Formats: sequence, structure tokens, C-alpha cells
Amino acid sequence: MFQTLIIRLSSMGDIIHNFPALSDLAKHRPDIAIDWVVEESFASLPRLHPSVRSIIPTALRRWRKAPLKSKAEFLNFRAHIRSCQYDLILDSQGLIKSAFIAKQAIGPISGYDRQSARESLASLVYQKQYSIARNQHAIQRNRQLSASVFNYTIDDKIDYGLKVPQLELPWLPKSRYAVLLSATSRSDKEWPEAHWIDLAKRLQELDIIAIFPWGSAFEQERSQRLAAAVPHALCPPRLNLAEAAYLLAGSQIVVGVDTGLAHLAAAVAVPVVAIFCASDPLLTGVLASTYAVNLGSNGAPPDLNSVWQATKDGLA
Repeated sequence: MFQTLIIRLSSMGDIIHNFPALSDLAKHRPDIAIDWVVEESFASLPRLHPSVRSIIPTALRRWRKAPLKSKAEFLNFRAHIRSCQYDLILDSQGLIKSAFIAKQAIGPISGYDRQSARESLASLVYQKQYSIARNQHAIQRNRQLSASVFNYTIDDKIDYGLKVPQLELPWLPKSRYAVLLSATSRSDKEWPEAHWIDLAKRLQELDIIAIFPWGSAFEQERSQRLAAAVPHALCPPRLNLAEAAYLLAGSQIVVGVDTGLAHLAAAVAVPVVAIFCASDPLLTGVLASTYAVNLGSNGAPPDLNSVWQATKDGLA
């Protein structure tokens, strides 16, 4: 068995964008056992992919805030990651921090070359470096890197390969529903609340209940306001990532701002409309072989009618 370690620490979108490469690898090299190092807060995401043998959580973000207090925990992590001698270590993130983690493991390291890596100094760690064009979507870059490292050819189909757990969410309605992702960590990425309310009311006319998930207390207040303004709309309890995946997978459609959950919706193969207000979807928008539409761009958010038309198209 050829043992491989994938280094992809964060964020949610970056992790999700690596799943199609993992599916390609499992398809072309079924002899490979794949372990994955990921930030502890996102450890449940790689567990959704059946080709991952083992998840190794790291807490680099937390350790850097208190390095002296975290020394023992870091040494335990390093001992864990060195308990297996890998035939190949692939840093698919191309950052100094991911290269640092790759160096803690035992085995030859591969990654992007200096021109291709997001942080060029990371490439100094890699024994084998690969040139991958930067002017393409992150999913395609990840797929091409893995294909170059393991010597196979990718096709046009994007397969995230996720297996969503079957869960019980007692509050979830038995009728059809849509997930509206209004929550985002940046105010300039927000879409107007009035638009969300109007969109939810239009869905209600089609007998589709709107559900407004949230992450922080501030987002919860907004979700509660939005749900209160629309008949039968719901503001759910706080969800972990497995519950969020289950919720998204059962929806009729997902409409959301530029957030990790919008990418997770594309990954679980439900129709998704992504709204961009302060970022460009060209390199990191939703991308799937199923229905996935990006609207708007940096400084040019889409209007309500454009989003509604894309939503109706996704429901057709």
C-alpha cells in the first residue's frame, strides 16, 4: 500500500476545493492510502470523503497565539504525524504554514513550484516541484497538481465524492425547503436583508420553506430577523459541519453569499446560486458538474431579479 499524506489545513472553502483532486486520486490510484492533516476546527470535513483513511488534526492557529504553553501539544502532534513513514507528502496549499507542517512528517514532499505556490517561499521545502497555472479555478489547480504528482490525466467531470451522514434534525421540516446563506464574516460581502426577505417570500409562494443558518451571535440575530419576516421560514439551531452538510444535501436549492457553506452545497451536489458582492468568483467561485451559478463580482452585487431567475432555473 502506497501511503500518502495530504496537507490542506484551512479554510473551509480551500478544503472543499481539494475534494475533487482526492476523488481523482482514489479513482486512478486505488492502491493509495490517504491521510490528511487539517486544522482542528475543520477536521469533520475530510471525514465526509470515504477515500480518507485517517484525519490528523493540527492546531497551528491556536499554537501560534501561545507557543510556550502549546509546546507539549505540538510535540505530541509531531510524534503522531511521524508515527507513519509516508511514501509521499503532498502540500496542496502552498503556504509557508502548510510547508512547515509538511516538514514535520517523514517522507519526500511535493508541491507547487515557486511561481505556482501561493507563498513562493513554501516551495523551498519541496523535493519535487510542479508548475501549475495560477489563472484558473482553485479546484482545477488542485486536480492538476495531484495529476502531475501521481502521473494521470484528469477529465472534465468534477466529482467531490462526499458521503453525507444520515442524521436526525428534529426541527427540520418534512416539506420542501431551501437554504439561504445570508451569513458572512465580512460586512462588504453581505447582500441586503430586504432582498433575502423578498427571495424567501417568493420561495414560499412555491411552497418551499426558507431556512437561514448562522454561525456567530451577530449572524443569529440577523437570521432570526429574516425568518421572522417570512411566513414559515426557520432560523435553525447552531449546526456543526456534519449537520450543515446533511441540511444542504436535502434542500431543493441553496442560495448564499461568498461563504464556505456555499461551496459545501456544490460539493454535496444540490443546485446552488452563489452571490458575490466584494470578491471575484473567477478563481474561487462555486464550481461543480451539477447546477452551480455565480452571480456578481467585487463591487458589483447582483440584483434581486437576477438571483431569483437563477434560483428558478435551479429549481426547474
